[in-house]
Amino acid sequence: MLDIRNLRIEATVYPPGEDPQNIVIVDDVSLSLQKGKVLGLIGESGAGKSTIGLSSMAYGRGGVRITGGEIFLNGRDIRKAGIGGLRQLRGREVCYVAQSAAAAFNPAHQLMDQVVEAALEHGVAGRAEAEKRAVRLFRKLSLPDPDNIGRRYPHQVSGGQLQRVMTAMALCPEPDLIVFDEPTTALDVTTQIDVLAAIKDAIRDTGVAALYITHDLAVVAQVSDEIMVLRHGKLVEWGDTQQIITKPRREYTNQLVSVHEIEHKEKEPVGEPVLKVEGVTAAYGGTAIDVLKNVSVEIRPGQTLAVVGESGSGKSTLARAITGLLPPREGAIHFDGRTLPARLADRTRDDLRELQMIYQMADVAMNPRQTVGTIIGRPLEFYFGLRGRERDRKVSELLDKIEMGDGFVDRYPAELSGGQKQRVCIARALAASPKLIICDEVTSALDPLVANGILRLLLELQEEEQVAYLFITHDLATVKSIADAIAVMYRGAVVRYGPKSEVLAPPFDDYTDLLLSSVPEMEIGWLEKAIAGRKMESAGN
Repeated sequence: MLDIRNLRIEATVYPPGEDPQNIVIVDDVSLSLQKGKVLGLIGESGAGKSTIGLSSMAYGRGGVRITGGEIFLNGRDIRKAGIGGLRQLRGREVCYVAQSAAAAFNPAHQLMDQVVEAALEHGVAGRAEAEKRAVRLFRKLSLPDPDNIGRRYPHQVSGGQLQRVMTAMALCPEPDLIVFDEPTTALDVTTQIDVLAAIKDAIRDTGVAALYITHDLAVVAQVSDEIMVLRHGKLVEWGDTQQIITKPRREYTNQLVSVHEIEHKEKEPVGEPVLKVEGVTAAYGGTAIDVLKNVSVEIRPGQTLAVVGESGSGKSTLARAITGLLPPREGAIHFDGRTLPARLADRTRDDLRELQMIYQMADVAMNPRQTVGTIIGRPLEFYFGLRGRERDRKVSELLDKIEMGDGFVDRYPAELSGGQKQRVCIARALAASPKLIICDEVTSALDPLVANGILRLLLELQEEEQVAYLFITHDLATVKSIADAIAVMYRGAVVRYGPKSEVLAPPFDDYTDLLLSSVPEMEIGWLEKAIAGRKMESAGN
């Protein structure tokens, strides 16, 4: 159904003071995909995974050009389809689930209008039938209040919920091919199981083919029939899923398969808390529904508190309360021995500098018209007054720390991969020399090798500077690698809290047990076992 031959993709870069240069992003890559099958594309950030996925729609983003090869979809070369032909196939024969749902939705329109748009535009279904189909998909994807969630706007649902709505949007017109670009990146492990199961069911029920782009081998092992490993725009290895995860032929594939968790010894709390959250209760927009309920946690200097829980549990909302973006209705935030004003606007410049945040959605956290150098350099200018060469030297140091280098200083966010964007956000936070960094899913967009490098970097910086981290994540492997203490949140409340060694030791409460049992394992058939285990547990209850 999809046959890509000798694909070559290039882009033009414009170095300051130099002539424009062409760079090769994808070099001589070929693949084929049959109906009802899933091909997983894996590799590190910047390997060309998303670029290849978008080429199946004959699309190149951000000035990227398809300069060689052939792309056959349902037997015809879509590079020769023309503008009209491409409009007919995009959203009908092939649909795309983007990595960042927050950047993919129009904030001015209700979700339902956007979910059914492609089906209506292509005449696949009438309005009533399309909405019924959408509600069925909402229910299948375990979205809350499936009959009414379509009336909400994008900002009124969590990041994980928005990602599932986007999956429903791609499935609604019943295409022949879906390109899934990191569709579970923003999801907690419990929700991820539901989404992965729904994707497998949809492929089985409809015969749709799929390209599944991810950096998580344990996830791709659950949904893919075959896996293609990419690096620097070139094919490293291609084989069936069992062979790739158990008997990789190439050294790079072996490195991806055998990424080990970081051995992080839990640190004893020392000194007075740098952050103390006391009895915080908060609601959005003056509503009577509390999204945080009497939350109390604390972090000591040089310590990491991991906050875990499913999508919508209140993890990111807690971060917004701490940073002053959502003033609490009750309770107080104490920082470095002082009580912080509830509102961000009332805080001092030192309050702002000492408490930094790295956001979950790197796509919407940076000004698209500013270069990487300007983005990282801004806090150096604002907080420390650095200018000229001194500022540039510090920017260069920070780029080296996040393993990107000077070559990225003049690039714009649109010229970066998802993982590279997140690393720039990390460097921007580090530039302020803070006492506490709130890390909101900072490694969720990174491949395992780069994520491990970032976690090691954060641990090294913590050791050197005694900076504290509030680490919001749904990745329990990350929790084990970096946390000293853990707070488990469920429906706005902290249900389990304490040192890592105690929280991760049995006996468990029901919700923590569900979280731990939902972490994907690199084993074919694990997903089915996990779903079966849930059904047995539900039947027992």
